[in-house]
Amino acid sequence: MPRINFQMQLAALKDKLLAMAALSQQALSLSLEAYLTGDMSLCDHVKEIEAAINTAERDVDEMAYDLLAKEQPMAIDLRFILSVIKINGDLERIGDQATNIASRTQFLHESPKISLPIDIPDMGEKVGVMIRRAIQSLLEADAKLAESVLAMDDEIDDMNRDVQNELIEVMQQHPVVSGQALNAIIISRNLERAADHATNIAEDVIFWVRGSDVRHKLSLAEAD
Repeated sequence: MPRINFQMQLAALKDKLLAMAALSQQALSLSLEAYLTGDMSLCDHVKEIEAAINTAERDVDEMAYDLLAKEQPMAIDLRFILSVIKINGDLERIGDQATNIASRTQFLHESPKISLPIDIPDMGEKVGVMIRRAIQSLLEADAKLAESVLAMDDEIDDMNRDVQNELIEVMQQHPVVSGQALNAIIISRNLERAADHATNIAEDVIFWVRGSDVRHKLSLAEAD
């Protein structure tokens, strides 16, 4: 009976984490929708969601530390709880990135409209795919799916670098639009950071499922 109760607590912890993940995904999606549509009410909604994410982060941490202290788990259960604690922090930071994007979108909305030679929505869509795959890999304990997230990270890094190069050139040639270009650079950087957090989540899923640490550019073959 104690073992059954412990497994039920682990399942409840996972459900709580997945609910928080849904909030983080929603916040990022809404911040990008605000950027694309100019609907500033979405920015306010993102900030409301961030408050819920912060509350959820505290709840998940409390549940996880409680289980560590009371149950003293071993092997895969211990790895799961340790991974939950780390994933919890990355989900909270995705919420922070979404809030930053919403704030910068508000600044852009208040500035004269200009056309910039970048594609933030495309970058945002790719980051969204990374986050969804990372969360799905957590839901299904699927290390192979988590690996696919790691493979996408370099593309986002390249896109962020291209945005910065393009917009620095715009700022040099047209100083009058430096404010808009700078805010767009920061939005791109926030997306790149969100992708990093998705990568961290995927790495933690691999650690949980396989017991392998694939951080710091270790080859995926070492995870097998």
